Amino acid sequence: MYRAVTNGIQVSVEPFYLDEESQPEAGQYIWAYMVEIRNESAEAVQLKSRFWQITDALGRVEEVRGPGVVGEQPVIQPGETYEYSSGCPLKTTSGIMVGSYSMERPDGSVFDVEIPAFSLDLPDAVRSVN
Repeated sequence: MYRAVTNGIQVSVEPFYLDEESQPEAGQYIWAYMVEIRNESAEAVQLKSRFWQITDALGRVEEVRGPGVVGEQPVIQPGETYEYSSGCPLKTTSGIMVGSYSMERPDGSVFDVEIPAFSLDLPDAVRSVN
């Protein structure tokens, strides 16, 4: 599990490799990830938009921007948690994702919340630190 906290908003991400949906012989590797956003601040926030930077093992970068997440722009009250799942295809056996959410407070002020960088690695991959 990967975690980051920004202005009292905790984002936790857990990635999963989807072996049954992947086609390695065709260069298609599929991951799912579960996201939990917990509002530990004193006021409600609304998730307005998302930004993802996805980098594969060859260093190719794709950026994804859009309104909300999974078709929603949830309002998260203090002490509440919002959860969703999504997925990511890669053409390589590993990669990394990182990003941010744009949140809006009741007074209309907007701030960015960090999505922690997380690794997309095959379950049996050999990892080495350089």
